[in-house]
Amino acid sequence: MAVEWYVLHSKPHKEELLAEQLEIRRIETFYPRIRVQVVNPRARKVRPYFPGYVFMHVDLDKMGLSALHYMPGSAGLIMFGGTPANVPDGLIHAIRQRVDEINGAGGELFDALKIGATVVIHSGPFAGYEAIFDARLPGLERVRVLLKLLRNRQMPVDLPAGQIRPKK
Repeated sequence: MAVEWYVLHSKPHKEELLAEQLEIRRIETFYPRIRVQVVNPRARKVRPYFPGYVFMHVDLDKMGLSALHYMPGSAGLIMFGGTPANVPDGLIHAIRQRVDEINGAGGELFDALKIGATVVIHSGPFAGYEAIFDARLPGLERVRVLLKLLRNRQMPVDLPAGQIRPKK
C-alpha cells in the first residue's frame, strides 16, 4: 500500500488524545475542529467537526493494523468488509476548506445563520428582542442585526456574536 488518508475511530471524547498519540509517532494527522458558541463559560469553545474520528496519512503496510487498534484512545480503524477505508485527498482538501470557512466566519453559529434569518438576542441591553440577521462584521466575532421596532421599523444594531441565537 502507499501513503493514503485513513480514518481512525476514537473512544468517546478521546479524539484529542488519539491525535496526540499519532503525532508522537510522527504520523501526519488531520483533526478538524470548529469554534462554537457556548452557554456555559466553562464549556469547551472548540469541538471536533467529526466527533469520534481522526484522519491520518500513513502507509498501513509499514504501520501495521494492530499498532493502530491498540493505540491509547483508539477504537480501531474504519474498515469496510475487512478492508481499511481510504479517504481521497480531494475530500480531505474540501473538509479543510470548509472548516477554515466556518472558523473564519466566526464558528458554528454562523454556519447555521443565513442573511434574513430570525434570531433572538439573549443577553445585553436588547435581551429578549427578536431581530433579523443582516451580516457578519469583520473583527472579533461581531454581527449586525436589524432590530424590529414599533410600526415594523428595523434599526441596524451591531452586537457581539455571542449575544444572539437562531430562533427555534
